[in-house]
Amino acid sequence: MQVCFFAILKIVQILAHWQIKPGVDHSKPLRFVTYNLRYDSQPDSITVQQSLDNLPDPLPAPGYLRKNGEQPWSLRRLRVAEHLLGEGIVLAGFQEALVRQVHDLAELFGEDWDWVGVGRDDGVEAGEYSPVFYKKSEFVLRSYDSFWTSNTPFTPSRFPGAGSHRVCTTIRLQRRQGGQEFVVLNTHMDDQSEAQRRHAASMILARARYEAVTTRSPVFVLGDFNSPPTGRDSGAYEITTGVRPPGALPADFAAKFSVEPGLPPFVLHDLRAHTPRRAVSANHATFTGFTAPNDTRAWSRIDFVFGGGNGGWEATGYKVGSARTDDGVLASDHRPVFVDVTI
Repeated sequence: MQVCFFAILKIVQILAHWQIKPGVDHSKPLRFVTYNLRYDSQPDSITVQQSLDNLPDPLPAPGYLRKNGEQPWSLRRLRVAEHLLGEGIVLAGFQEALVRQVHDLAELFGEDWDWVGVGRDDGVEAGEYSPVFYKKSEFVLRSYDSFWTSNTPFTPSRFPGAGSHRVCTTIRLQRRQGGQEFVVLNTHMDDQSEAQRRHAASMILARARYEAVTTRSPVFVLGDFNSPPTGRDSGAYEITTGVRPPGALPADFAAKFSVEPGLPPFVLHDLRAHTPRRAVSANHATFTGFTAPNDTRAWSRIDFVFGGGNGGWEATGYKVGSARTDDGVLASDHRPVFVDVTI
């Protein structure tokens, strides 16, 4: 009997040693989102707590579609946080976020969230961010950095002819309790210069390839490309997906992120096309402007989530959410793009 007891005890100890602790299911799909927030163009001094204190009685009807046009960030931020947290996201790539917007979302998201990123104008806090938010209970931060999609990528800078400085945030995360590592790049390409967009796409493709080769991990690229899949402004999308060859890279960037010669070509896959069709939402446009519901003249698809051609991921869901609530408020002139991926 004593021998039997110790044998059972030994088996329990072995199982305890190898068992993944409860609470983390590594086969569970992860929900990512990319969302251009629209920068804080109507700044005010209203705090997050004041906005929360002024929330209306939830029972009366809101006055359907009574509001129209762009609303202040102090109103829109509550809609953004409510929507995204309600969708169960674990990672978010934002664009156009000024420092106030980053801090507001960090406050609204709560203590289980952290973020990385820099202001694009000075590499600290000035200008818009392309931050990546992630859930700390899901992931461990391994590394992060930023580079500018210009001719001088390691200092805050603007590509010749571009309307603004443009930055890319790169983050490497690992799922907790020994899960898989993966890399995310988040960016916002220029709205005025097709040359900048093609240059940025070439750089991001090269960096994504470098991460795929050196980390042997899945790679994802999120962002507002300002480049639809077809048409005269589609160069960045075509470079990203392998339809068009990439352009020349800045010499220091190419040297830093070089890979051994002779490797097969690397492309990024648009997850809308790499998700089972039954799991792709009917909403298509990701940019709608602050327009009336029946004005679709400027609508387009320019916000994307791509998966690296090295694999290690499976897309199981793709959804373009609505930015409009019943009262007519648009949380942004873009819609959030959600993807479910198994890593």
